[in-house]
Amino acid sequence: MKVNTQSVNFTADSKLIDFIQKRMDKLDMFYDKIIQSDVYLKVENTSDKENKIFEVKLSVPGDSFVVKKQCKSFEEGADAAIASLGRQIKKRKEKLRAHS
Repeated sequence: MKVNTQSVNFTADSKLIDFIQKRMDKLDMFYDKIIQSDVYLKVENTSDKENKIFEVKLSVPGDSFVVKKQCKSFEEGADAAIASLGRQIKKRKEKLRAHS
């Protein structure tokens, strides 16, 4: 799956981008018709430790899922967001099966 990663106001290192790509590839196991995914990495200027925002938009035929997580690290945010996407994709597949 092609993952478009955009980091806002900073440069993401290749390790982080590879990590995100590997995690996003796991979503292909749940649903093989994923069209594309856009990942946005943002850092908020706050004194709060949980200032990393991981936002992902996943496009599938006829629908799209958006998940936004705010955590201490992008890796933690990626894991939480991708787990949430996995649940949403499973629900969608079950609905599609019920209708067919």
